Amino acid sequence: MIVRAGSFRFYLVWITMAQVSAQEEKEKTAALKDLLSRIDLDELMKKDEPALVFPQTLEEFEYAFNEHGQLRHTRTGEPFVFNYKEDLHRWNQKRYEALGEIITQYVYERLEKDCKLRKEMLPVDAEEDEPKSFFYLSEDALTNPDKLLVLIQGGGVVRAGQWARRLIINEDLDSGTQIPFINRAMKEGYGVMVLNPNENFLEVEKAPEAEQSGADSSDEPAEKRERREEREGKKKKEFYEKYRNPQKERETERIPIRENSTPEDHTLHVWDHFIFKSQAKKVFVVAHSYGGLSFVELMIQREDEVKSRLTAVAMTDSVHNVWHQEASRTIQDWLKEKCCNWVSSSEPLDTPLDAMLPDCPRRSAGTERHELTSWKSFQSIFKYFDKHLEEQTKAAEPPTTRSANRVKHEDL
Repeated sequence: MIVRAGSFRFYLVWITMAQVSAQEEKEKTAALKDLLSRIDLDELMKKDEPALVFPQTLEEFEYAFNEHGQLRHTRTGEPFVFNYKEDLHRWNQKRYEALGEIITQYVYERLEKDCKLRKEMLPVDAEEDEPKSFFYLSEDALTNPDKLLVLIQGGGVVRAGQWARRLIINEDLDSGTQIPFINRAMKEGYGVMVLNPNENFLEVEKAPEAEQSGADSSDEPAEKRERREEREGKKKKEFYEKYRNPQKERETERIPIRENSTPEDHTLHVWDHFIFKSQAKKVFVVAHSYGGLSFVELMIQREDEVKSRLTAVAMTDSVHNVWHQEASRTIQDWLKEKCCNWVSSSEPLDTPLDAMLPDCPRRSAGTERHELTSWKSFQSIFKYFDKHLEEQTKAAEPPTTRSANRVKHEDL
């Protein structure tokens, strides 16, 4: 019995030790998983990258636009090179973004100096100290009694006057900016408004976390919380010490711009305070990508007003969806008559394409590249506008005048 009792005790000890070992192994595994979950691949990639400090001007970048509107290196004459430093994709991307911000300012300068557009601050009743947006318009945009052209870009980083940053940098200014549309419209007697639907917030440096947190509302006892935070902080410090990047990016927060915090809100705000109040009898819109969605949303919000003022709408690879946006049947019918969407396609330019939804007809833009659809359909869009202008002019003529014109035409 003594032997059996001793064996039993030994067996119990062995089981207990096994359970402890299993529990320790489980805890180690959990700790390892926790550490692995904290690994940030971006942090690892940043370990040996150069400082995120980039030129502030095109001249400092050693780039300039040539006589063809192409961005070229001032010493080598070569196009822009994205992979400036091999195996440092993040750094190269930051460099590209820094150049993009300079391009944005360059396009603003061209709108103001070459196209003679003026900047209008938004919201219209903005206080001096609140965040503001803006858009551009020609001097006669509100007073031109005949025609007005409104340009609405797509979503993303592009700002007023741009269709696609990528095209401006890698192709040329004609394909990537709205300047050709502006110049032609003004030459043909249009007033012009250039919307800026992606300028939705003011980005400011984030306050230190201690300043933001304020009073602690947690039910956890302060002493216990401090011990936990100390353990977690030590663990993080030990783990990241090997991979810590000495350069820290500035933490920011975004303050929404009142009545302009989304592309849809911006479009509605400019409509209410400028487009609808303009004197033009014939208003036209060119809307690219997300701009088409913003326009359809405008129609949903201001259907009667839009129908009373607009002559025609040209969309380019619009991402609107009359079903998801719950556009009414009357809006869908109007779009069929007054709108055309030039979409990315391998078919030749202007080839009619099957309608995806019961709204505006679709034609090929003559390119499979989404960002190129506006430029490739440039000529076709103005022909489309001319057609609607002619139809509207004929519809406005007295019956006797139309009959006389028909007789003259038959005599010819």
